[in-house]
Amino acid sequence: QVQLVESGGGLVQPGGSLRLSCVASGSSFSIYAMGWYRQAPGKERELIAAVTTGGRTNYRDSVKGRFTISRDNTKNTVYLQMNGLKPEDTAVYYCNAPGLQAGSVRLPWGQGTQVTVSS
Repeated sequence: QVQLVESGGGLVQPGGSLRLSCVASGSSFSIYAMGWYRQAPGKERELIAAVTTGGRTNYRDSVKGRFTISRDNTKNTVYLQMNGLKPEDTAVYYCNAPGLQAGSVRLPWGQGTQVTVSS
């Protein structure tokens, strides 16, 4: 079973940047499309960016043009480069493999990494 470990979060001022990483254990990482999710206080977890096994990407409108998702299958890692951060980006960020049904995922959740955008 693949396990996910997210890192790279922290406290950043508005307009700043962070790069999140998600390392997956196991040898089957490359067969999964991967996504970054976030959950803000009092809100449901949402998918904000995804990358297919072939490298195609898709973004939620709220992060389009500011965030970039990428993957390195040789390192079993998916990244999220976040630029132009806003206070509303404050959330716990998770990675996972989106399932076929809307809202479903294929892997156990990791612990996530906290991103706080504040002056």
